[in-house]
Amino acid sequence: MIEVHALTASYQNQVVLQDISFSLRAGSVMAVIGPNGVGKSTLVRVLSRVVELQSGEVKIMGKDLASYDDEELARCIAVVPQATRLPNGFTAWETVLLGRTPHLNWLGQVSGSDEHIARQAMRQTNTLGLASRRIGEISGGEQQRVLLARALTQSAPILLLDEPTAHLDLQHQLTLLKMVQQLAHEQNLTVLITLHDLNLVSRYADQVALLNNGRLQAIGTPDQVLTAPLLSETYKVPLNVIPNPQSGPPLIVPQM
Repeated sequence: MIEVHALTASYQNQVVLQDISFSLRAGSVMAVIGPNGVGKSTLVRVLSRVVELQSGEVKIMGKDLASYDDEELARCIAVVPQATRLPNGFTAWETVLLGRTPHLNWLGQVSGSDEHIARQAMRQTNTLGLASRRIGEISGGEQQRVLLARALTQSAPILLLDEPTAHLDLQHQLTLLKMVQQLAHEQNLTVLITLHDLNLVSRYADQVALLNNGRLQAIGTPDQVLTAPLLSETYKVPLNVIPNPQSGPPLIVPQM
């Protein structure tokens, strides 16, 4: 679904990503991790064509990223960006329904089917109770869940999420990531997500891409990438990776 070969990209006249290559199949979740400033958000922006790649190649569903028109790309890729300010005057329902824009007819008419899809996305993200409230009246965490509902409403096979748990409490972090994992596995979505919490990565990712200094330092399963030597070297902090006694995801903690 996503193929990246020798990608190099700049942001604000500075090279941020260099010679990045990976592929991501349908039905899986790839977590992109690494210290601040290594290019995680830039990677999301390149894949969603907000930032142009400087060199290399990106293919989406077998087709070159540059060859998509905007509407076609919006039917393929849905994005939950980081720290986005939403229009305060819109209701949550109006905001979520914007996700159907790439699918509307030439008159821009919203059908009953469009409304059904938006309502289902709000149920999945536990935002249906916010439908009539204006964006300016709800919390940052609630807004983040509305953004996810809008992305799901696009019905795109590829979902890109940039730090979607940043404004959520622990309960909603776990609920959101579990839901994203289930959507990927059960609806065959392709999900790329940037995260800082390594324990959430351990629990919910199928693949992990570790960025450092703008380069891909490691890629593989959580067991292959989330190792104490590799993480300690990358984050410049001594870390322990403690096996789960019940064969669940390991716990990653700083050395005491």
